Amino acid sequence: MIPILVYHEISPPPDATFGRLAVTPEAFATQLEYLVEHGFTTITASALAAAMATGAPLPERAVVLTFDDGFADFHERVLPLLRKYGCTATLFVTTGWIADAGRRAAEWRPERTLTWNQIVEAAADGVEIAAHSHVHPQLDQLGRTRLRAELTVSKELLEEAIGTSVPGLAYPFGYSNVTVRRAATEAGYAYACAVGNVMASPQGDPLALPRLTIKASTGEDAFGHAVHGRNLSEIYRTERMLTKGWAVVRRTRAIVTGVPVRA
Repeated sequence: MIPILVYHEISPPPDATFGRLAVTPEAFATQLEYLVEHGFTTITASALAAAMATGAPLPERAVVLTFDDGFADFHERVLPLLRKYGCTATLFVTTGWIADAGRRAAEWRPERTLTWNQIVEAAADGVEIAAHSHVHPQLDQLGRTRLRAELTVSKELLEEAIGTSVPGLAYPFGYSNVTVRRAATEAGYAYACAVGNVMASPQGDPLALPRLTIKASTGEDAFGHAVHGRNLSEIYRTERMLTKGWAVVRRTRAIVTGVPVRA
């Protein structure tokens, strides 16, 4: 079983856009130090998906670090720490939120996000660049035409910028269904990440890789338990309750709007 960790912002509270999900730089450094000291090897989400597809062996203690959205602090704070501890990561970028997205910019986006040059720099530094849609909608609430656009536009923009293929996707909010996963496959994605707050299995669905949320309230003990797959039901009890509640809301909304609700 493999822990896939999902981060959002690595920022102190005054700088954070979404405070509940923001991990301080000090806490993040402590977490990287923990992984190194306990013999974990960081791999990209793409490397994990490839091993799942081929049956290739993984490091004894493999862990995947993923970062959603594309906040500016990834360049400012995360990259230097990855370099310091010899770690790698996968960065899922919402292309409409990029600071210099220009005419492609989303109607709303956070204030502090990465630039195209910073994304290219991260890729050159060995970070895997992957897609997180274009404007960060709930994909399972979209009609077929807009769903396809959200999946293809982000992929194409990223591939043009970094000059390599982009095989990975993270579903905004972690939401997907059969229709979304089929559309992801048709758009050319080899794997996609959800949330789930459980460990990933090498025999699992590559289009629904579960991740463990690391957030502001994740203390050192909880982090240690999470990466070892211990006490997950207790650590993520609140998140799982919220997920179940939102699933009901989304299915109800989908019925009203006529969007397919197959899970």
